[in-house]
Amino acid sequence: MESQHLRSGNHASFRLYYHIIFTVKYRRKAITAEMLSRLEIIFADVLEKWRCRLVEFGGEADHVHLLIDAHPAMDLSRLIGNLKTVSARRMRVEYADHLRQFFWKPLFWNSAYAVISVGGRAPLETLLQYIQDQDSPPPQMPLD
Repeated sequence: MESQHLRSGNHASFRLYYHIIFTVKYRRKAITAEMLSRLEIIFADVLEKWRCRLVEFGGEADHVHLLIDAHPAMDLSRLIGNLKTVSARRMRVEYADHLRQFFWKPLFWNSAYAVISVGGRAPLETLLQYIQDQDSPPPQMPLD
């Protein structure tokens, strides 16, 4: 991994990593393995439009972890809002039948989130391993 290399723009060189965590509304275990794969694609696409990059992605049935390589010109809170809005909208459209058993309103993510800058106490490699070691959600949730 290129964790030691700086990215550069017209007037700056930088290396900004953020660890972002989103939880499913009410911590419902609604995410399947297929949905997790789709979320990774959605997040990578949104981040590319913000001049950022998805370094690592993982999650479980009730939450996801993103490790992003960020651009210094972006507004972090607006990026978070865009990631949550776009991914929730697509999940609710693409997996409407599955999500109907968990939510009676058009919900997906909890309104809260966690964002942690990387590079303090835990080395980047330790964080990468932590995200990779997340338990995989089941392939498909049983219908009740």
